[in-house]
Amino acid sequence: MNCIICNCCIILHPSREHKKRRRRQGRRRRGPGAAAKMPQVMVVARNFMDMVAALPAAKLDMLYDSAFICEAVLRSFPPLAKKYVIQMLYVSAPMLAAAMQEWVLDEYASKHKVAIDRLLQLRVFVEVRDRRKEVSYKMNNKFQANMQKYLVSGGCLPREPLPFSVTGRLPTLVELENYALDQWECFLLQLINSSQVEKGTTFSSSMMKMFQRGLLSSRDGEAAKLSENGFQFLLMETNAQLWYIMREYISSAEERGVDPTDLISFLLELSFHTQGAAYSLSTLTEVQRVAIMDLMELGLVKLQQGRKDSWFIPTKLATNLSSSLSDSAASKEGIVVVETNFRLYAYSASKLHCEILRLFSRVEYQLPNLIVGAITKESLYGAFDNGITAEQIISFLQQNAHPRVIDKIPIVPENVTDQIRLWENDRNRVEMVLSHVYEDFPSKDMFEQCCDHARDNGYLLWEDAKKMRLIVNAEFHQEMREFLRRQR
Repeated sequence: MNCIICNCCIILHPSREHKKRRRRQGRRRRGPGAAAKMPQVMVVARNFMDMVAALPAAKLDMLYDSAFICEAVLRSFPPLAKKYVIQMLYVSAPMLAAAMQEWVLDEYASKHKVAIDRLLQLRVFVEVRDRRKEVSYKMNNKFQANMQKYLVSGGCLPREPLPFSVTGRLPTLVELENYALDQWECFLLQLINSSQVEKGTTFSSSMMKMFQRGLLSSRDGEAAKLSENGFQFLLMETNAQLWYIMREYISSAEERGVDPTDLISFLLELSFHTQGAAYSLSTLTEVQRVAIMDLMELGLVKLQQGRKDSWFIPTKLATNLSSSLSDSAASKEGIVVVETNFRLYAYSASKLHCEILRLFSRVEYQLPNLIVGAITKESLYGAFDNGITAEQIISFLQQNAHPRVIDKIPIVPENVTDQIRLWENDRNRVEMVLSHVYEDFPSKDMFEQCCDHARDNGYLLWEDAKKMRLIVNAEFHQEMREFLRRQR
């Protein structure tokens, strides 16, 4: 019997994205079709509750010793979940899952499932089963007791603001917001381009290394550069960036000898402090003091020194920690205007905004309060090479639109958004797949058996019945060899 020859090769074939685009175009010719599927983007924790839900059950229960943590968790729930918490707040017996299902109409069953899943993830509801194995839900005892007390008598922070006689004049809310944004911009500039940071601005080297871990990549002998995650990170909304950084800060807590539960508890508690009020550092534990120094570098708090006492002042970044992404983004004023000729104008004096726009556009010149650029094919290809997607660029332009164009429909000209997507699709027409070619089969029957086996198991990439050749994905080469041995 002749030997079957197998050669390694790389096959080029239309990518999944290109095939989907061709199918969508076909549907458009026949009639209205489904909307284009958005590309996958980096997953980040939308807020602290995603991090809280990931904690072990014992540590999660410890968090509920604080009424403020309970309130922060309640705030984060979707409306239907909040309603269930209020309904069950004074119910001590378990409630049958089937009975709770009847609380909503059939068309809202999906929202009911989302609400129940979220309540179970955060252990506000605990699942119990009776002898008949029927599922019931009971409220977490600690959460229930603390919320009952909070509802009746209210809560008080473990520290009170310092009086004016101690602090004297404090920064206004406008001054505090400018300080927070300047500090945050300096931090982001340090992440992406330390040469742009003003002299006199210093950040802890250990802090920077920790935050850069998931955002920068480096090869041997080369300076660190932004990774795909890093480029995507810069296009996020400020609070999404903040939560990503906080997630890294909390996840590395154990490396610094700190319990992540203590950090989460303090940060959520901090979000209930009054913005612009002064709180004494002497009321903090040692872990909290270290955390405050780190948060000061990020612009979440401002530190001040008096004659006898030192205090910290929470900024808007700190008080937004327990809010939702949509709530925090609603009041943001945009800076970008995009014209139909692909010209881009950003009304800003920020070096950070200029660096971000360089990620996907050609910045032509910068005036004291205006950045002028253009979206070009070459600039977008550079962005795509760095892992930024068309949808992320379009989303950034929409979220940061200037107030003069925010009410226009569409916010970004349609010809610009369509062209950005087309240029991205042009790069996704083919993809390379490492594969193996099988040829010189001893008989037609054996060739057809191998084709059927590869096709049924999803290995087959290409076949030529006349010359009895087939190409199989390299990942399944070993499985094909085993099948060929059995056939002999």
